Amino acid sequence: QVQLVESGGGLVQAGGSLRLSCAASGRTFSRYGMGWFRQAPEKGREFVAGINWSGSSARYADSVKGRFTVSRDNAKNTVYLQMNSLKFEDTAVYYCAANPLGVGFQDSNQYNYWGQGTQVTVSS
Repeated sequence: QVQLVESGGGLVQAGGSLRLSCAASGRTFSRYGMGWFRQAPEKGREFVAGINWSGSSARYADSVKGRFTVSRDNAKNTVYLQMNSLKFEDTAVYYCAANPLGVGFQDSNQYNYWGQGTQVTVSS
């Protein structure tokens, strides 16, 4: 069982930056693949970024590539999402998710555990 708690969301102007954190409980965090997803009002949940168990491999949605960076610190049981050059269309609730296969999948169905989400609002 893994419990995930996101933090770091807030209100930021377009062009600004935020860093989201996702703290995980459990002793086996280092084995889990982690993902970040987001959901805007009246839209479906979409993949943002994923990272494998060791942090050696990451993948990104085309819409955030070059602006967002996913990383993890297994010693702290935490995964991060650094978001730079934020745009109005990045406004959404951001969720982190974990899967025991160790891969940062793009498919949300591959994830077993989800956090409660943190709101990111970008003003234009």
